[in-house]
Amino acid sequence: MSANTEPVARSKAPARIGWALSILTIAFMLFDAAGKLALESHVVDATTKIGYPVDAIRPIGVVALLCTILYAVPRTAILGAVLLTGFYGGTVASKVRIEDPLFSSILFGVYFGLIAWGGLYLRDERLRSLFPFRR
Repeated sequence: MSANTEPVARSKAPARIGWALSILTIAFMLFDAAGKLALESHVVDATTKIGYPVDAIRPIGVVALLCTILYAVPRTAILGAVLLTGFYGGTVASKVRIEDPLFSSILFGVYFGLIAWGGLYLRDERLRSLFPFRR
């Protein structure tokens, strides 16, 4: 009897799903950052309703853009995910402060945090080896 020494082919589906989730996160964050940088009227209205001054909107957009770029580059994606998690935490805290609805508003940042980390987990072998799920 000879042992089978051929490498096992791994499915590319998890990586593809991971990239799809990551692209969803990146697209949403680019859209959000662009609205803040352009000071679109609906963004100004929503942000001032939360309690932030108009002068803070562009810097928030710059931070969102930088975090997103770091997340989009595979070499810095984990750092970007950590920073996006902090950004989303700020959105949750802001929504809690004004007593917005829980599932439709407050947890929106949590939902996107899960999508961002899920996408990164599925597309990055190093992250999967750091946090393995066992059967």
